[in-house]
Amino acid sequence: MIDSGSSTIQQHYPYTIGTVDTAFKLIGPDHKIEVGGVPDPKVSGVTCFYSRARTGGISGAIGLAEDTSDASVACRQTGKIIFIEPIRTSEEIWNESTSFFFKKIRIVRFYDKTSNSLIYLVYSDKLIDGSPKNSISAVALDSITPSLR
Repeated sequence: MIDSGSSTIQQHYPYTIGTVDTAFKLIGPDHKIEVGGVPDPKVSGVTCFYSRARTGGISGAIGLAEDTSDASVACRQTGKIIFIEPIRTSEEIWNESTSFFFKKIRIVRFYDKTSNSLIYLVYSDKLIDGSPKNSISAVALDSITPSLR
């Protein structure tokens, strides 16, 4: 367990870290990969970092494009781990729309009692059919045991 001290300011809401262009679009913004951070709202000291595709062009600029289901997640201990409130064994910690029509990217936290670890899964779903593309990351809790709901 790492205690980062009081001099570190930790964000408690999702944030964008940066983007890189992946394809030039003559009209409208380029296609991009976005990198962001999502602090776990119930587990202070754990942040999930994600990358995801962002569709450009005219439809992307006006919010009508559908982003692809490509995403990755890496969750890390970024401070002293403190459970703000009891957690569920499976719980969504973040979602964001990736399409005008019912498609979302989600990060879900699981608690694995056997290894005393938090497992984070990123995936996308759609009203009719989702995507099997996914990525996981784990944070070991060492001697900390969470209260479960």
